[in-house]
Amino acid sequence: MSEFVAPDGESYYVMALYFAAHRWGNGTGIYNYQAEAGRLLTDLRHRAQIKGRIFSSWRGTNNVTTVTAGPLFDAGHKMVVFSPSSERPQFTDPSYHLPAFYELWARWGPAADRDFWMEAAAASRDFFSRTAHPVTGLAPDYANFDGTVVSNGWNRGAVNFRFDAFRTAGNWSVDWSWWDKDARERELSDRLQAFFELKGMTNYGCQFTLDGRQLDDRHAQGLVAVNAVASLAATNPRSKKFVEALWNMPVPDGLERYYEGLLYMMALLHCSGEFCIWSPP
Repeated sequence: MSEFVAPDGESYYVMALYFAAHRWGNGTGIYNYQAEAGRLLTDLRHRAQIKGRIFSSWRGTNNVTTVTAGPLFDAGHKMVVFSPSSERPQFTDPSYHLPAFYELWARWGPAADRDFWMEAAAASRDFFSRTAHPVTGLAPDYANFDGTVVSNGWNRGAVNFRFDAFRTAGNWSVDWSWWDKDARERELSDRLQAFFELKGMTNYGCQFTLDGRQLDDRHAQGLVAVNAVASLAATNPRSKKFVEALWNMPVPDGLERYYEGLLYMMALLHCSGEFCIWSPP
């Protein structure tokens, strides 16, 4: 419905292309994975302004708005944006922050931007600790660059822990697993798993205020999956319960087959160690 992007997707494309180059080598054209990764990574940082349309529907009325968009990362804060388009003030999404990837881009990406990606990794690690609740470890769907919650007219629920936010714990936990650079990520996983254990391992809900009030009673398979990935950074023995919950869970189907099914697949890859760094030969 939009000509613009959600930059977490582009981040995964870049990482996949670098890993493909290192696993299988490079061909020509679109099969030169290394070149395609570098081109896309440069666009994440430096894309020129473009114009395009976004579509929205509100109370039976369809609207088309023309907006502009530029880079997918904020240069000053060194953080990924929720969307680069101009129809709203810029902010970020905690679940889009992937410092584990930025560390590799600082090693393998175009030389001119390597310092930026190393700084972006540090900025995201610090951001996780500022945006996650100090007791529950829950993060909001959207946040300002300083970690405070974003509330706006078109998505007032984004101040809460909802479906985007499921992924945030997985991002900081994979970062710890690969780089072990910020011990606060271990504290965050312990905090988050303690909260969900207290809610009941087999029946906790899937939407909460950041201080822990449950808003949705559905025991979502996608959240169960990412809570298992949090065990990559956790220190408390309770972490085994969360991995066992993933292992014993049926494959998501029906309405949630797309999003929660993908979280389930990714969680199995992470928890089995199969989503790993593929370095150059």
